[in-house]
Amino acid sequence: MKLRNKLSRRLAAFLLCAVVTVGALTMAAGAAGSDVTAQLSPDVTVTVDGTAQTFYNVNGDEVHPILYSGTTYLPVRAIGELMGKNVNWDASTRTVSLSGTRTSGTVSGTPDSGAAPASVTARLSPDVTVTVDGVTRSFTDAAGNTVYPLLYNGSVYLPIRAIGSLMGKSVSWDAASRTVSLTGDAPLVTDADSFNNSTGTGLITEDRAREIALAHAGLTSDQVSFVRAKLDWDDGRQVYDVEFYTADYKEYDYEIDAASGEILSFDYDAEHYAPSSGTDTGDYIGEAEAKRIALAEVSGAADSDVRYARLDWDDGRAEYEVKIVLGTTEYEFEIDAVTGVILSRDSDSIYD
Repeated sequence: MKLRNKLSRRLAAFLLCAVVTVGALTMAAGAAGSDVTAQLSPDVTVTVDGTAQTFYNVNGDEVHPILYSGTTYLPVRAIGELMGKNVNWDASTRTVSLSGTRTSGTVSGTPDSGAAPASVTARLSPDVTVTVDGVTRSFTDAAGNTVYPLLYNGSVYLPIRAIGSLMGKSVSWDAASRTVSLTGDAPLVTDADSFNNSTGTGLITEDRAREIALAHAGLTSDQVSFVRAKLDWDDGRQVYDVEFYTADYKEYDYEIDAASGEILSFDYDAEHYAPSSGTDTGDYIGEAEAKRIALAEVSGAADSDVRYARLDWDDGRAEYEVKIVLGTTEYEFEIDAVTGVILSRDSDSIYD
């Protein structure tokens, strides 16, 4: 009887240990992404400017569109080929990059004529980063919610709306024929030698965009307390959004064509900002401190979970916006840039 009790206790301890171990592994996996059920959809046709496309992976195997959460996903590698970009995967940083001018031809293969629609398991991967010519890109759905890449069968997939943004094309869906169409002008690419301060991709640099904006405003860099220049897309065209503030907190916003350097739009506002600390020094706590404050509010979060910490302005007040993604939850904070007081906080499931 004593032996039986000992064996029972040992078995119970073993099972408890197993449950704890499996739970820990599940939590660790959830921090990097989550498995989801999606629909492999070989019956969906994808056309680019009226031409039907067939996609292949690096091994020459045909890969098909995937439907998930009401959205069509396409393989990034095949889209990179259509854009004429080199596509690379860095496993150490989990980054897929599209860059330069493609140095090899497109991959061909044998069409998978026997493929049929089927439910498959894919991995929703907020830890995968996508860069285009060195610029990190993030993507949203029509409602402005962040969307993340899917990993399936060794390939990275992005939502069709994100693909359209990358290619500078509009996207439409014909339910009757189950056809996704990408149409419109591709991003402007010209001879890089025709520009001074070029990036080597036919685009001016961020520094050059700043120079153009400052010259138009009649200011110099030493008269500006904060400058930001971010490469973005607008109606299929790459632009720089440039924002800066003078020492007396006058705000300037510019949109500059990233290929030609032409000023597309500009705006000027006097914010009349007075730091909430009661001083007029405008000293800020810094991005590192803003990250520390936000991380202290999210149990278990680490520096690697911070998606961004950036200085911004709202109603004449400088504040830091901090986003943290832990597991399947996004946390967003607005923190006073002078006092470090948390002005607002929000959390949402990335699946919402």
